[in-house]
Amino acid sequence: MTRRTKRQRSRTTFTTKLTHLKPSGEAHMVDVGGKEVTVREAVAEGLIRMQPETLRLIIGGGHKKGDVLAVARVAGIMAAKKTAELIPLCHAIPLTAVDIELTADEKRSAVYCRSTVRTQARTGVEMEALTAVQIVLLTIYDMCKSVDRGMTLTDIGLVAKSGGRSGDWRR
Repeated sequence: MTRRTKRQRSRTTFTTKLTHLKPSGEAHMVDVGGKEVTVREAVAEGLIRMQPETLRLIIGGGHKKGDVLAVARVAGIMAAKKTAELIPLCHAIPLTAVDIELTADEKRSAVYCRSTVRTQARTGVEMEALTAVQIVLLTIYDMCKSVDRGMTLTDIGLVAKSGGRSGDWRR
């Protein structure tokens, strides 16, 4: 019997929990071919904080580049559809719906984004929902950076997921 070092034991324990790592620690794409096709949904959210004047400009539609929220919404939908091109080990899956909700939050001087992504597939859409939120917020930043470079993306995370073998999860 060979004795394994603490690092080897730790790596084995660590990698058995991370599905994208082989026991040797090498990255690989998970084979989802044997999984059942089910209806799956994921919801993610996040905020972009800004100066009150910047938020008023967005709400009032007075931005020189056009309707900031409309452009950001389209960017989020496009991002969800292209997630597998951005995240190396993510599966390309057919999306059945992408909904982007944007709300101006004057108390926090922020725009709140909530994305809901749905599919009927062998793997979930958590990455697509999170990618959509990130790109929505980055698009708002890009469109408004000429008036407010101090904007901050924050509180980005998964809210809920449903479907698949692991079932439902809520934060």
